[in-house]
Amino acid sequence: MTVRVLVTNDDGIAAPGIRWLARAVADRGYDVVVAAPQEEASGTSAAMIAVEREGRVLVEEHSLERIEEIPAYGVAGSPGFIALIAIHGAFGPPPTVVLSGVNRGANVGRAVLHSGTVGAAFTAAANGCHALAVSLDVLSAHEGTSASGGAAISSVGHRDEERHWATAAALAVELVPRLTSGPQTTVLNVNSPDLPYERLRGVRVGSLAGFGQVQMTVAESGRGFVRTALEESGEPVLPGTDVAWLAAGYASVSAVRAISEVDGLDLSDLGGSGA
Repeated sequence: MTVRVLVTNDDGIAAPGIRWLARAVADRGYDVVVAAPQEEASGTSAAMIAVEREGRVLVEEHSLERIEEIPAYGVAGSPGFIALIAIHGAFGPPPTVVLSGVNRGANVGRAVLHSGTVGAAFTAAANGCHALAVSLDVLSAHEGTSASGGAAISSVGHRDEERHWATAAALAVELVPRLTSGPQTTVLNVNSPDLPYERLRGVRVGSLAGFGQVQMTVAESGRGFVRTALEESGEPVLPGTDVAWLAAGYASVSAVRAISEVDGLDLSDLGGSGA
């Protein structure tokens, strides 16, 4: 069966990471389509947000450098929304795999809940599609960051093109066969150091750290306003977590699930089945 791949992101259709990921997917011979937010949509999680005009969501065709033959669309919507409408045939045949990234900035720990990159993958998995999120760790450059733990595109210039997007993209594509052999409800969350592929120390399975690389704080509050700030987390790094592996020069892979029920909470006195 032909593997149809949707490549999306939350950094926007013009971000370099999505071009590198789409190229890597195309080079492996997969049937690929690209659809991503027209503008940056970091920190949107799995939000269903779209801009409509006369009842139609705005979509603009794009041409991506060196892969002009691949159909690409900038959408006035959030990554989760884009993944959902793609699965329902908005951009041609529905994908069997959704690859989201390469995000500018690591998405690690429990902060993945807020990531638009991971949110697109969660949405795809919840709707019967194999999904993987992939991010490049750039925090060591001490640049601006988004609420999801990824760095904000608005703070960068030409240096962004020089980052090692190819490393993260190669890791993602190499994991596609393993991804498609597993359950569709599972999302692979991949994080790569900003290093040439040959300088990676390896790939390790990482558990989710209890925090992301950055955390939000309330910098100031007053009558009628609150001002927030983002700062690097001061939490200790536990061995075996995604944060620890990245810090040690390894790529980290975590198998995560968007929504699941929990055991151990006694709700037995709340009545019957609800019928």
